[in-house]
Amino acid sequence: MKTEVTQKAVTFADFKKIKGVDNVQDVPFQLFTKLDSVQFYVSPDKNAAHLKKANNKLDNYYGFEEFDDFYSIHFSIDNNISNSIEAFVLKSEFKAAFELTLKGVNLYEIRSSTFKASDDFKDKSFNKYGTIDEVSEQEFKTASKKRIDEALVKNPHITLKDNNWIYTENGKQEIITQHKDISTETGPLANEYIGRSSALNMEVFKENSDEVTDPYYSFFNVKDAVMFDLATSGYPQILPSKNWVSFVSSNSDVGSNFLISKYIAYTKKQENLLYVNFSNFKIGDEKKAFWADNDTFYAEVYPLNSASAKGKKQKAAYIKIRLKSNLF
Repeated sequence: MKTEVTQKAVTFADFKKIKGVDNVQDVPFQLFTKLDSVQFYVSPDKNAAHLKKANNKLDNYYGFEEFDDFYSIHFSIDNNISNSIEAFVLKSEFKAAFELTLKGVNLYEIRSSTFKASDDFKDKSFNKYGTIDEVSEQEFKTASKKRIDEALVKNPHITLKDNNWIYTENGKQEIITQHKDISTETGPLANEYIGRSSALNMEVFKENSDEVTDPYYSFFNVKDAVMFDLATSGYPQILPSKNWVSFVSSNSDVGSNFLISKYIAYTKKQENLLYVNFSNFKIGDEKKAFWADNDTFYAEVYPLNSASAKGKKQKAAYIKIRLKSNLF
């Protein structure tokens, strides 16, 4: 005679009640899933009582511990922090923030673009400008050895004296005054000397502060009189053959920015050629981005919700952008 064991229906009442998460900074790592429904277990055991729960895109899964096959999470039912439980979820159903990759991500998706002076908020694909693909770290490193953008090198005539950057030549001294003279609670924006662009005949500075999320790169011509000439919102890649100044940076709202401008020396003007707001990835180390040829650009990126955790590094990915030839 066969005996059937029927498990009683499991509800949220069967899970351990806990204090909810009121500060995301206290969460060791976040978990993400693409499934329509997930399973909550009362203990980290595949034979333990569990329930199936519909996945709501507004749900937050806060990871606290890692087990062989499970993560422990703190979960607020209906996003009510005072109604929070501890549950255990299968690793096979979730990805931790430090494990996220670009697999399955639509790299072509953009929020908007601007071609020369024409804004486009309707076309949500990069393909009218070129191609974008994920590449291996090996390809990225190999291509970087043949980069054609200019390396910025420190100019020995520029030194820091009494908290001012000074340009000295033939005994004459000029103070390079910060372009964005912004005071914050911790003092003015820090002004860091990055290096010289021989192609543009300019000195590049990074203006930054703990309170200002986006750094600002300012370019000064110091030869005759100290003159501010142009700026970027990310570490600049300078392409001497075309007088291009480009940058990539994480967008504080969605995804990342990619901008190419042309510096016209005789008018001292910066003409924006292309701006793209990519939707589905953030930028890693901006300094690692480079031009491999006049149409091919590489950058280190991270998936949108990627983050490191204690003892766990987030996974970097690498992209290659190829612009259509004769795009401009």
